[in-house]
Amino acid sequence: MNLIIFTIVLVISFIVVRIGAIAFQLTGLEWSLAKFQALSCFSGTGFTTKESELIVSNPQRRKIASVLIVLGNAGLVTLIATFANSIRPRATGQKISLPFLKDFLPEAVLPWMSLVIIMAIIFVMYKLFTNIGFTGKVTNLLRNFVMKKDIIKTVTAEELLIATGGYGVSRIKITPNSSIIDKSLADSHLRSHDITVLAITRSNETIPNPSPGTVFNVDDELICFGKLENIQNIITLSAN
Repeated sequence: MNLIIFTIVLVISFIVVRIGAIAFQLTGLEWSLAKFQALSCFSGTGFTTKESELIVSNPQRRKIASVLIVLGNAGLVTLIATFANSIRPRATGQKISLPFLKDFLPEAVLPWMSLVIIMAIIFVMYKLFTNIGFTGKVTNLLRNFVMKKDIIKTVTAEELLIATGGYGVSRIKITPNSSIIDKSLADSHLRSHDITVLAITRSNETIPNPSPGTVFNVDDELICFGKLENIQNIITLSAN
């Protein structure tokens, strides 16, 4: 029974970390960074100061991190408890009651057999969870579930660098309700809001250092430098 619980907790831990990564991504983090942050929060290993600012400076991400930390501690305690119970000689002898095992294996060997089984389970889970095809399908299913349930408020900005005073570089997508659609860079008056557009990505084409006459279109991705709060509020919000 302990081995079954151990396996279930491992599977649930993977699912929780993956959902946490998806949630972080939906708040604007790049996917590889989102996976790392989710695993860091769940395992309690922490993260660097610069990356921690991306979490603590955002209310949604703070909630996600808090849930991952709590669930991670609970999962770790459960894994340790089930692991310890699985290799206890008396518990092992009571749980394994197959006649042929009792005939050929002394009771002292049974805990070691449980340890081998646990290591085999961990190995199989590792190979399964690191398989790109399998993890990709699971991730897509979980992402669809999270988005369908509207658990996380999706944002279209990716913060690439955090500097002092709330300034940094952000990759942000122009949504259909943005106030700068069909306006030129000059007419958008972004510079007056302390926002500098460094480049525009449009249909797999990058326009570096766009000219004042460049017109913004829906689904353009802007790489901007400025106050991160202004970048999100001004570029994504409707003029109405």
